[in-house]
Amino acid sequence: MPWIEVNPMDQKVLFIADWLRGSHTMSELCNHYGISRKTGYKWLERYRLSGVDGLNDASRKPHSSPQKLPYAMRQAILTLRRQGDMVMGPKKIQALLKQRYPKDPLPSKTTIYNVLHAEGAISKQRRKQRVSPYPHPFAPVENVNDVWSADFKGQFKMKDGVWCYPLTVMDHKSRYLLCCQGLVGTRFSETQEVFKKLFNDYGLPQRIRTDNGVPFASKAAGGLSPLAAWWITLGILPERIEPGKPQQNGRHERMHRTLKQTATRPPEQNFLLQQKRFDQFIKSYNQDRPHEALQQKTPASCYQPSSRTYTEAETPLKYPGYYEVRSVQGNGVIYLNNHTIYISPVLKGNHVGLKQIDQKAWEVHFGPIRLGYFDEDDAKQKSVSYITLKSVTHVS
Repeated sequence: MPWIEVNPMDQKVLFIADWLRGSHTMSELCNHYGISRKTGYKWLERYRLSGVDGLNDASRKPHSSPQKLPYAMRQAILTLRRQGDMVMGPKKIQALLKQRYPKDPLPSKTTIYNVLHAEGAISKQRRKQRVSPYPHPFAPVENVNDVWSADFKGQFKMKDGVWCYPLTVMDHKSRYLLCCQGLVGTRFSETQEVFKKLFNDYGLPQRIRTDNGVPFASKAAGGLSPLAAWWITLGILPERIEPGKPQQNGRHERMHRTLKQTATRPPEQNFLLQQKRFDQFIKSYNQDRPHEALQQKTPASCYQPSSRTYTEAETPLKYPGYYEVRSVQGNGVIYLNNHTIYISPVLKGNHVGLKQIDQKAWEVHFGPIRLGYFDEDDAKQKSVSYITLKSVTHVS
């Protein structure tokens, strides 16, 4: 069977899915996908070592091409980068090179940028990940624990040179600051432990509102991250503000300004002292500082824990009886009618509900979140029965 360039990554995921099902030998699978046994074992080993991410092809482009540009031209680029007090960009450097070397071929602006970047003279800006938009408007907030807002206040270095990432969580209605915990990063495991403690101490909110950054969101179906998926299994609906609109969580941003002025300038010597300062801020913010929006009452006088208790025992999500329920495999796929549908490894081990909307068309739900839809006829357009979910975020 010839190799069809539909999506190489999808082909690899399907290959691994079929291997895990154990219905074919390696020779049969390799023959089916039109690859050598060597390639098949290479994909399998990459998956065993790094999961789905290990299936991505590494770039074969060399990290540098020292002979591509003359040494004198490279040095001239670096010299012109800072001429006087001005920092020159690739466009201006190219114009100056034309004056200095009128008879020589000029490097492109991209080449100039690459030279500067390779020499550490320029930093490439990190591109923000795009996640599926969240449906608006938000539901109204009428009572305490209807919505908690959560965010990582901008990281900063303490005096010992270690970075501190403060995780803050606040009740939206009462402005009660539930948490300001300094962490070493924004990883899922550490963040989850903080929320476990909060849920034990204060019960469960109805919703949690965040931005679209890590670890609250991802580029997976529905914009879900492992943290958001965990919240859903507990009966908590994740809410996300629109990208670039922090005013949608304005009261939390306002608290952050007060936190920055009071508890991070100047920073403390180490984590122990910095956390002590955060704890002092929480006490003052909740108990001593009256709030104008609360008619000059303190947040502590307006807040009470949720009646929804937290338990670590996992309960599978429940779906209407007319839904088909499937378990998401470790590689992010589900199986239906001899088809393999790729959902997301984020939801591995969880159950999704499939609602039939046409003879061959299905909506896929994870609890109250509509992840997207697929059509079984899509498999006819490919060499194998592997279907990619069309991601559309929607709250049922």
